[in-house]
Amino acid sequence: MTGKSRLLSVLSLWLMAVLAALFATPAHAQDWPAKPVRILVPYAAGGNSDSMARLTAQRFTETFGQQFVVENRVGGNGAIAADAVARAAADGYTLLWGVQPALTIAPAMNKVNFDATKDFAPISVIGTNPFVLVVNKTIPATTVAEFVAWVKSQPTRLSYAEGSAGSMTHLSMALFLKRAGLEMSNVSYRGNAPALTDVIAGHLPAMMSNLSDALTHAQGGAIRLLAVSSEARIPQLPQLPTVAELGYPGYKAVTWNGLMAPAGTPRPIVDKMAAEIAQACKDPKFLERLANLGTDPSGITPAQFAELIAADLKQWAEAVAVAGVKQQ
Repeated sequence: MTGKSRLLSVLSLWLMAVLAALFATPAHAQDWPAKPVRILVPYAAGGNSDSMARLTAQRFTETFGQQFVVENRVGGNGAIAADAVARAAADGYTLLWGVQPALTIAPAMNKVNFDATKDFAPISVIGTNPFVLVVNKTIPATTVAEFVAWVKSQPTRLSYAEGSAGSMTHLSMALFLKRAGLEMSNVSYRGNAPALTDVIAGHLPAMMSNLSDALTHAQGGAIRLLAVSSEARIPQLPQLPTVAELGYPGYKAVTWNGLMAPAGTPRPIVDKMAAEIAQACKDPKFLERLANLGTDPSGITPAQFAELIAADLKQWAEAVAVAGVKQQ
């Protein structure tokens, strides 16, 4: 073989290697999913997040023709599931059911082994859940302004209920109190439901409750809803004003549930799932099931999801500081 022939042979092999590298990922992505896909959920079965994950898994199974299996990986306030996915192969077969507290509050409170902005590829948010400022029916306040005035008029410092120290029910109330110039003490419970039970019973005057727990009791007259924590009014209660529109611009406190993959997952796979979630969030049947969970549909793009995570990390680090929750 002449020198020229050897050179041509080397160039040919190099070109083939380059072409193989260029086309390997798209071909792999085009075949995805070729086997069952796991979705790791950081919470126990039966809750809102788990229900949304199973609803999405069912939709994906029907659409993509492969089984999407929900696996509840509980522990570490969501860190165990997040750690597992952050270190999984970036091939689209291990996904994280991303929940806002585990990804954007936990890092401000505890040492975690993952970076929410670097270790995951955001896919899309399926839905968001707002909170509502509720008061016991005997409290002489029917508006936020009246509630603020009533709290300020009390001779002793009042307390409010919250689901657990560092929870969204705690931090969203702490942020509101700071904006309103109020001082109240938090009383922690093991979850939103028992906290709300004591507000209904009149043991504590108020709390920031998740909507799904509060709605039935409000309709029955046991509590009064004063405002919703979302950026815009919600379809379930269009007459209920937002905290932001009542003189506290920029206030927003919602929890979200979304789907994430390990960082480095091929973009065509990420985009394929994001497109399906966007489509699902326009499907009346899917929307009805979300509404039954007290959830507003989202379907944002991967880029928008990444921006949301970055913004929430900043907001909830501030809220943790305001609430005085000590890092562990």
